[in-house]
Amino acid sequence: MSLQPLHRSPRWALTGLSLSMLMPSLDTSIANAGLPTLAAAFGAAFAQVQWVVLAYLLAITTLIVSAGRLGDLIGRRRLMLIGISLFTAASLCCALAPGLAWLITARAVQGLGAAVMLALTAALVGDAVPKAQSGRAMGLLGTMSAIGTSLGPSLGGLLIAQAGWPSIFLINVPLGLLNGWLVWRHLPADRAVETRVRFDHAGTMALALTLGAYALAMTVTGTPGATLALLSISLLGLGLFVAVERRAAAPLMRMALFADPRRAAGLAMTALVATVMMTTLVVGPFYLSRGLGLGSLAVGLALSVGPLVAALGGVPAGWLVDRFGARRMVAGGLSAMAGGCLLLAVLPTGLGLPGYLVPIAWVTAGYALFQAANSSALMVDVGQDLRGVMSAMLGLARNLGLITGAAAMGTVFALAAGDPAQAPAAMIAAGLHLTFGVAATLMAIALAVNGRARSLSVSVGLR
Repeated sequence: MSLQPLHRSPRWALTGLSLSMLMPSLDTSIANAGLPTLAAAFGAAFAQVQWVVLAYLLAITTLIVSAGRLGDLIGRRRLMLIGISLFTAASLCCALAPGLAWLITARAVQGLGAAVMLALTAALVGDAVPKAQSGRAMGLLGTMSAIGTSLGPSLGGLLIAQAGWPSIFLINVPLGLLNGWLVWRHLPADRAVETRVRFDHAGTMALALTLGAYALAMTVTGTPGATLALLSISLLGLGLFVAVERRAAAPLMRMALFADPRRAAGLAMTALVATVMMTTLVVGPFYLSRGLGLGSLAVGLALSVGPLVAALGGVPAGWLVDRFGARRMVAGGLSAMAGGCLLLAVLPTGLGLPGYLVPIAWVTAGYALFQAANSSALMVDVGQDLRGVMSAMLGLARNLGLITGAAAMGTVFALAAGDPAQAPAAMIAAGLHLTFGVAATLMAIALAVNGRARSLSVSVGLR
């Protein structure tokens, strides 16, 4: 049966949701390109300007689930408009920052707006797009996420070179105004909400402690003892969160959401896949520049292959999900990523640049398919009152995977390559082999998790 095209209103609504995914994803990585410039502009050490990136990531990681639950309580469209307004205003404050402390504070507020946008975007798809076309919609949102994250460094470098560092934040102002107008004009009004339901403040604080400690452990360079202490705090916070949620009258996160083992598996697979995708962003530039000896222009062109494949592959991936079913396409996407990682571990040193670009394109295409399928599978049967929390959990799993990939997989790469900025080509190649060998193993684990969840679902009678 052929699928009908979206009508005008859903199409414009989806455009607004796409911007709501693109903007915060872009700002996850765009500031990285400006860190050296910011250090010079404010006369600060690298460890200080690093908080321009960390403040944003920490705000998203600690608040995204709470934002999703709040959207379920007060109305998702209403809260989305608030989030877009916060993000846009904070972006302007970043561009006008007279000092580093101001900039870091504004980035934290920007992260709060981004947490709302990332938490609610997938949840609002069900309100704006016919169910039969949700796969294509999720494919487009996955495309926006992938493009934003991977395009950030190169776009940031171009903007800084042409217009100075404030431009990497000013670009959000016209986009934010357009985004807010599209959401206000084309998304349907919120349904009536239960105003008597209380917000779980204790659970929110416990979860923020847990996620904040983990994010700091993964992102802040320090002694092994400090990292271990932060991870211990994160584990203690997790235990506290579970205890609080069991007693809460209106819990932040209902454990009944995970009665279907496919939901827990879907979130775990999202984190694993995001870890692998961040690996390509960490390892790729070093391999292209030092391993293959490419100049900056050639490196930039090579790095654009991933965003290009994501841009071209997201909508076809969504069509495949709508045509063949989300569950089947989850396995297809994971298999493609596993195969691409294996090729990255063995081909580049023998074939040079083509041996790197072809597997990267294959991995990115698999990622686009997985994103569309897994997002659709996770959101399809969630009740209206819990859709925001489920969407936020999906965003949280993705963000934790990105943070873990930058830290853990970067460490794996350094084990074989030494200092990537100084290592010779042979050591860089050895680091590539090891890192993508580990990445392929992670994808094999994700496939096993998917297979196990499907078998458990069949055994308990879930379809």
